[in-house]
Amino acid sequence: MAGSLFEKYGGFKTVSRIVMDFYEEALDSDAIGDFFAEVEMTRLIDHQTKFIASLMGGPASFSDERLQLVHRQLKISHGDFDEVARLLSATLAEHGVTPDDISLILDAVESKRSLIVTAPSA
Repeated sequence: MAGSLFEKYGGFKTVSRIVMDFYEEALDSDAIGDFFAEVEMTRLIDHQTKFIASLMGGPASFSDERLQLVHRQLKISHGDFDEVARLLSATLAEHGVTPDDISLILDAVESKRSLIVTAPSA
């Protein structure tokens, strides 16, 4: 964890702000907003904060099995996944994360694509 992106950008305090701002954008997105219509957002923000923190080298990582299980029934497409990555990238930039560090974080997110995308390709 020492020297991690998690520490570099201020730990849970910053990651939590990034995740809250990300969800403001996601809820307004025509492409993915509907995924969150019936979701208890406080709980989701808490889980997503821990997930993003872990991708940045912080604590609270999730197993791949758990990640796959919670997304399986959502029928997320590659386009949906791409929209999440686009919004996350923009939100990270708004919070002063450098382009190189955004690339590292998005690479970590991309590594989870096969666990999250379950909708057949069109």
